[in-house]
Amino acid sequence: MLLDQLSPDDAVAAAIEHMDSAQTIPDLEARIAQVRDEIGAGHLLYHWVNAGGELIGAGTYTDAWRTHYIAENFQAVDPVIRAAAQGFHVIEWGQLDWSSKRAQKLAADAERFAIGNNGLTIPIHGPRGQFAHLTATLQGSAKEWAEFKDRNGRALILLGHFVNRKVLEICGYLATSDDVSLSPRETEALKYLAMGVNRGRAADQLGISEHTLRVYIESARHKLGAANTTGAIARAVRLGLILT
Repeated sequence: MLLDQLSPDDAVAAAIEHMDSAQTIPDLEARIAQVRDEIGAGHLLYHWVNAGGELIGAGTYTDAWRTHYIAENFQAVDPVIRAAAQGFHVIEWGQLDWSSKRAQKLAADAERFAIGNNGLTIPIHGPRGQFAHLTATLQGSAKEWAEFKDRNGRALILLGHFVNRKVLEICGYLATSDDVSLSPRETEALKYLAMGVNRGRAADQLGISEHTLRVYIESARHKLGAANTTGAIARAVRLGLILT
């Protein structure tokens, strides 16, 4: 089946399978560009600053914009970076505070570099306190942006966690079993499933939506290096991360 015949979720799933063979960041970047084209985004970008302060990025932003962003030290005032570092939920750029002069300059410069007038960012919290994020942008009307999010939002969350795991693998940072650390929410989500509680009831017990529950489960699964949820639960129990 051709990628252009697939739904957005299926297209991303097919791209993820293809990404698994990537051996370098440029390889991964080429596959991210393919996903960008398949889902009709303006740009897709993965971003992580490791413990040594090295910026690791893979995506479709131009070199000119990346150089300008760093030269202007926009990372110090970027509302998106600040919001992403403080939470787990998908961040809608239009809902952030861009009122400071530096943030307004960032927004104006981003428009000048054709980044897109709409954006969302998926925070990714990895092993040992690692923080990264995946961003999607689109140049379009409010209606076009709403339709894009409806089509691709769920798939982009899964893509973000997969790309993060792949970057950690490529860079030699992939956690060993001794390094795995789950957040309290990830631990609770897996514990409920290990007890045989269905996802709907587990979400109710945690006071979150089933969609958010899925994000926590997928994040835990990638941290544990498991192929599926059952494998993640088994490994978490084996490592003593959850008790059943």
